Amino acid sequence: MSHLHRPHRTLSDGIDPVRLSPDSAGWTHTGLRVLALAPGTTRIVRTGEFEAFVLPLRGGCVVEAGGHRFDLIGRDSVFTRVTDFAYVPRDAEMTLSTTDGAELALPMARCERRLEPKYGPAEQVPVEVRGAGQATRQVTNFGVPGVWDHADKLNACELITPDGNWSSYPPHKHDEASECEVVNEEVYYFRIAGRDGVTPSREGFGLHRTYTADGLLDEDVAVRDGDVFVIPRGYHGPCVAAPGYPMYYLNVLAGPAPERSMAFCDDPAHSWVRGTWDALAADERCPVTTAAGRTEDA
Repeated sequence: MSHLHRPHRTLSDGIDPVRLSPDSAGWTHTGLRVLALAPGTTRIVRTGEFEAFVLPLRGGCVVEAGGHRFDLIGRDSVFTRVTDFAYVPRDAEMTLSTTDGAELALPMARCERRLEPKYGPAEQVPVEVRGAGQATRQVTNFGVPGVWDHADKLNACELITPDGNWSSYPPHKHDEASECEVVNEEVYYFRIAGRDGVTPSREGFGLHRTYTADGLLDEDVAVRDGDVFVIPRGYHGPCVAAPGYPMYYLNVLAGPAPERSMAFCDDPAHSWVRGTWDALAADERCPVTTAAGRTEDA
């Protein structure tokens, strides 16, 4: 069994689907929690030495921290809308409350600077269509440098890969400081839609690959809804969405560099593929979502 692939519920903490700390991941900087809030409930979360985003995966919530209150509208599913979100600093106590129930992702990074809480409107989140042909995917850049600079170490973005398409391709890495990359530990948190293309379901699956040039790390796994894959080093990609089952994943990255960056290097054996995209049209199914909802419903 892979030590990097953490299948659904293997990281659960009571009713919460995921609790991944740097210690449990075997590294230093990056963490992820996924909280399940029943209707009409309130939770208190203390961030300690970590900064965090509060990112609704399903439903909405109220976030209260440091004298600030943010009403997150959220969404019905990660496949229905780009969501609003909140940033909460280290050494904070946040209160999370919901009327109708919610599932919330808390991407986290160990950090030093303490910033103020801040709200991120969905309408200001850039949605990028990346790649072409069967390598077309949506990248929702809500928490990346240059878009969201109100963070010390934390980087995060969302991807949606239409069924049958490939993403995180060409394979790339960010495990050393060089001219083209910085060191980042990365988490992939997967949601796989069922037959309706909208509702997450354990019925479907996708594929994920991580490997190193020396062959000491070489993992090809099937991923299902709710799975986590931790990437301490090496090339990662592709992620492949099986026909019939669109794939979502949340990327969380943090590292030791003094400035936030998501710089990476392609595997030189496959970087030539980027040059073929100029002659291909992008998949018309992308973008899948915007702040206004699903594009197919527009």
